[in-house]
Amino acid sequence: MPGLAGRFSTTVKAKISKLLDRAEDPAETLDYGYQKQVELLQNVKKGIADVVTSKKRLQMQSEKIRQSVVKLDTQARTALAQGREDLARTALERKNVAQSELQSLDTQVAELEAQQEQLIANEKKLRAKVEAFRTKKEVIKAQYSASEAQVRISEAATGVGEEMADLGL
Repeated sequence: MPGLAGRFSTTVKAKISKLLDRAEDPAETLDYGYQKQVELLQNVKKGIADVVTSKKRLQMQSEKIRQSVVKLDTQARTALAQGREDLARTALERKNVAQSELQSLDTQVAELEAQQEQLIANEKKLRAKVEAFRTKKEVIKAQYSASEAQVRISEAATGVGEEMADLGL
């Protein structure tokens, strides 16, 4: 009876091992890792697009304020020409506020520009790493397939040899 239980145990272990080998396909694992890296790369590209959009929005706002500064300057000159110093003073005060806002926006645009350049540099590095991983992944998958084929060939040759030995050949 112990012989039968041992054989049964060995058979069950072999079947479970074979199921786990099928479930744990290195090619699928590598493909999954590559897919995750591509998703990260897409997120970086989306981040760059968001920064560019924000920068454009700030640049448009900055242009409106520039136009406002010119308009306020013209209003101040016109008020002075008409002898209305109070209106000229108000226009100049508003112009000063607009100019300080403009400086703040210009600083923010410059910061976003630097951030955009940094993100682009990081995206290039990441893209190169993803491409290198893709190439390495394909090589590993090919090596794994070749190894599997070699194992199957060896198992078949061993099986044929054992059958011949059992037959007395």
